Amino acid sequence: MTAHRSLIRRAATVAAAATAAVVLAACGGNGDSPAGHDGHDKTSSPSASASAKQGDHNAADVTFAKGMIPHHRQAIQMAEQAETRAESAEVKKLAGEIKKAQDPEIKTLSGWLTAWGEQVPKEDEMGEHAGHSMTGMMTPEDMDKLEKSSGKAFDTAFLKMMIKHHEGAVEMAKTEKSEGAYQPAKDMADDIITSQSAEIARMNKLLDKS
Repeated sequence: MTAHRSLIRRAATVAAAATAAVVLAACGGNGDSPAGHDGHDKTSSPSASASAKQGDHNAADVTFAKGMIPHHRQAIQMAEQAETRAESAEVKKLAGEIKKAQDPEIKTLSGWLTAWGEQVPKEDEMGEHAGHSMTGMMTPEDMDKLEKSSGKAFDTAFLKMMIKHHEGAVEMAKTEKSEGAYQPAKDMADDIITSQSAEIARMNKLLDKS
């Protein structure tokens, strides 16, 4: 009887020790090893949140954002001139739509670059250097010519320049779609291709009327 009790006691002790070992191993894994469940969460949470914040992006995404910001800024600058210089109500309406569409996209693109730890292009980065490095950008001479025109002459110059400008944006967007990795940027590129291609067709019709 005594031996039997001793055996039970010994079995209980072994079981308790085994349980304690499992608990200690688990705790050790949590604190010391990323393989532990809790430890894995702690070590991966910053990178997971960074991943959610930054997304999977590549150099093409950065190039797209850094290029499209000054590209959009110049389009808005041209559109703002149309508000006071254009004669055609249709040109003024189109210019207003361009500004309304592209202003929020600049904010979104700037937010992505900030999240990726990249520098947002400065406001003045759409002059001569930008004009030579990005498709469809107007040169300072083009912008000066547009600014000095008004009425029908402005309408014609604006439409021709904006068609070229939009064609450049579409080309940049197509590159992003094929080479980019960040899905929101690829989605924006898709929207740009659709909307600006439609606006190009619309502007060509307005030119035919003039």
